[in-house]
Amino acid sequence: MAEASFIPYGTQWIADDDIAAVVSVLRGDYLTQGPYVQAFEEAIAEYVGARYCVAFCNATAALQCAVNALGIPSGFEGITSTNTFVASANCMVYNRLKPVFADIDPQTFNVTADTILPHLNIRTKVIIPVHFAGQPCDMKSIFSLAKDNGCFVIEDAAHAIGSLYADGSRVGNCKYSEMTVFSFHPVKTITTGEGGAVTTNDANLYQKLLFLRSHGITKDLKLLSQLPGPWYYEQQELGYNFRITDLQCALGVQQLKKLDEFKKRRRDIILSYNDELSPLSNVTIPFELEGLDSCFHLYVLQIDFTAVGLNRSCVMEALRSRGVGSQVHYIPVHTQPWYQKMYGYSWGEYPVAEAYYEKTLSLPLYPKMNDADVKRVIESVREVLTA
Repeated sequence: MAEASFIPYGTQWIADDDIAAVVSVLRGDYLTQGPYVQAFEEAIAEYVGARYCVAFCNATAALQCAVNALGIPSGFEGITSTNTFVASANCMVYNRLKPVFADIDPQTFNVTADTILPHLNIRTKVIIPVHFAGQPCDMKSIFSLAKDNGCFVIEDAAHAIGSLYADGSRVGNCKYSEMTVFSFHPVKTITTGEGGAVTTNDANLYQKLLFLRSHGITKDLKLLSQLPGPWYYEQQELGYNFRITDLQCALGVQQLKKLDEFKKRRRDIILSYNDELSPLSNVTIPFELEGLDSCFHLYVLQIDFTAVGLNRSCVMEALRSRGVGSQVHYIPVHTQPWYQKMYGYSWGEYPVAEAYYEKTLSLPLYPKMNDADVKRVIESVREVLTA
């Protein structure tokens, strides 16, 4: 009997139609800066209900350019969650802003208006809430708080394409923000290999994002200061080479067609996990606020490792020995050595996020998992935590 394959915590699902779409680009005229980039952007904007979308080489670049597009002078501050990947804060540093962290809600693991409020001051210019694991933050209250205090809002929705707010509209429509950022890394719900995107309803921000993505250069006849000939272009901003390719966007167009199907499978897996793992002692299953419809990127357990009698490393190794991957999302950003060195952050400043971190473990969650995979994860977790 063949040995069961390893189940990672997350991975892409690439089918024959995805491969055919990429091959068609390879056989065509444009590998980059061609029609599939615009097609992907238009498809995302239509799906989420935003006016504009600009695709980038990755979500980190998208975050960096989103902050840049706001034109905030250096020396001001921005607020984001400490329970996130470092890119949510690094995007501020790249733009010479001081990143300030907010603690999280103990059930959703998201920042809230209440956890953001203590950190607001006259120097705060941007708030970047993170829709952790795919569950949307309470954007209505956060956006209201931001507007009352003269702040911009950028939603870090790297985990949340396909998620719905409580009002039933899609994350990314920018009704509660100036811009929303998505990620298309292979472990996310849909993938372009690497890739990211920014949606917005603001025409000026859209134009600025286009400039920033490609060296600050334009050939748009309406924007040029002169037109000596067809070769002519102008650098009008200091931008970057953060372009995404047609190869990636052809894949993205196909993947986006499957997003709702992927979401349904993710939620089916989560229901199975919840039913089977909720009876376990010293384990807390993920919580979703009533009224939300989240496309969960992660399945995050809270485990009292002390009560179980095993440290997290032992649990992860025991799962791995059974062919089951796991991961930790995330090490609080304020505890990272660079942030402690540069800004003086230290352990003890964000107690809810730190308590969450001590107990967190992400289990495999991706739509390519079959029922046997799901059963093996459940059985493995039970064996390890009840041994």
